[in-house]
Amino acid sequence: MTTSIDRVTAGEQARAAIYEHGITALPGAFDVAWADAMREDIEAAFAEAVDRPGGAVGRGPHRYYVEIHPEQLRGFADLAGHPWVDAVCTAVLGADYQIVELGFDIPFAGAVHQPWHRDFPMPEVTRTERRLNSLAFNLTGVDTTDEMGPFEIAPGTQFDDEPDFDHGMFPPKARYERYAERAVRKYPKRGDISARSALTIHRGTANRSPSARPVLVLGVDAADATNSDKHDLAVTEKYWAELPGAIRRHLACPIVDRLTPITQKHTIEGLVMGEA
Repeated sequence: MTTSIDRVTAGEQARAAIYEHGITALPGAFDVAWADAMREDIEAAFAEAVDRPGGAVGRGPHRYYVEIHPEQLRGFADLAGHPWVDAVCTAVLGADYQIVELGFDIPFAGAVHQPWHRDFPMPEVTRTERRLNSLAFNLTGVDTTDEMGPFEIAPGTQFDDEPDFDHGMFPPKARYERYAERAVRKYPKRGDISARSALTIHRGTANRSPSARPVLVLGVDAADATNSDKHDLAVTEKYWAELPGAIRRHLACPIVDRLTPITQKHTIEGLVMGEA
């Protein structure tokens, strides 16, 4: 795991990149063994969720999203406590940032191009003040190839206003040329971390390979953001007690006697994606 970084410099550089391009990354943040364990946990969580009502939401043909609890990921504390993750969150969101989401996307063989979209409507503070108040961190479970349907993003579109976006998230096809001209495909390797504004217009592309391409998602809010309303993270008392204090202060979630499987709330995107 990459630990020896200048947090202030790393945070400032990441903030500049996110505000300009909407995305930045740290290659080799974890070793391959850590990433492989992450994929094992994702696969186990998917197997549990897919047959349960509301356990997995479709995001297009052969593509799913599942939210999980921190205890379902052996490396959660490694990720939440990673110095680069903390530096980026502090620089972009402020010292009182909160982890509100842990989940994963899986496009399987046969997944098709998603429509261009952002993950939720633009908050008013972003529209009026051009301030970003949330981040999404992504970690791949595989070494991504072009055949696997890589993530595609249109840099610099995080501040595009959306009066004509369907559900505040899906731009009309008349705007697709703008995103296609800017489009950059990402080919992360196991152990890499990316950080982006989920407002930056993006899509998953068609998976023409026989393999799934699982991607972990860590969602983080500034103190004034409200994305936690869409998520149901919880931890048990024993797990909470074992977490370092530096992580607990950024994890505002219920502490429970027993975990309840999560029913997905963020479903509007899934309904529209299903038409793709």
